[in-house]
Amino acid sequence: MARPLFELNPDLDRDALAARFARDTRLQIADVLTDATARELRGIMEHATPWGVALQAGATGTARTFHAADMRDPAIAHEALELGKATDRAAAQRDYAYRALRYSLVEGVQKGWQPGGPFEILLEHLNAPPFLQLMREVTGIPALAKADGSASCFGPQHFLGRHIDSHMAEGWRIAYVLNLTIDDWHPDWGGYLVFYDDAGDIVQGFRPQFNTLNLFAVPQSHAVTYVPPFAPKGRYAISGWLRDR
Repeated sequence: MARPLFELNPDLDRDALAARFARDTRLQIADVLTDATARELRGIMEHATPWGVALQAGATGTARTFHAADMRDPAIAHEALELGKATDRAAAQRDYAYRALRYSLVEGVQKGWQPGGPFEILLEHLNAPPFLQLMREVTGIPALAKADGSASCFGPQHFLGRHIDSHMAEGWRIAYVLNLTIDDWHPDWGGYLVFYDDAGDIVQGFRPQFNTLNLFAVPQSHAVTYVPPFAPKGRYAISGWLRDR
């Protein structure tokens, strides 16, 4: 019998989680899925994901994802390499930049990359009543209506620069990060989801931990810290936004 792909932990204390979120507007939920579910998802991300490279250099730059199949073209591979260098230059100039592996669940469904595949099924679960109802209860936002999502892998030399998600007009209410990282992620490996105050000081940070769900109300100033060259590939996550339309 196949393992389940997505099952919520039935023992979550929803009232306690809601109280913490109401107080802090951000939250990390431990053991959000059943262990078998979380390990099945991580296995898919480790061994069955056609990763692309996602890059953006500068707040006004265009976000690009170079898909795995396209990178076989030397011209496209060169373009990705040059944009990767540009992300370093942008970050050095205190501009926004982003570099990681990515697979868009929504784009995959729209373009039929893997019909009936695990990521298509996962997106259905993220938009099904059990998960959305949990999110409504924990966040106190009954208007949450749908979720988008992307798979990501932050490996060596990957990062997400400090920024503020401000797409309120598009219905963004809550950002989520479902962590499926390798076991016992070491603090020296970076990849923390961190939050900043107006002075640029870190006021809270969430270590990547297997089978945890990070939630935070938008907008908030945040980043994913740089993953150093000696870190292993394995900061896996499903992330996106919970929307009211």
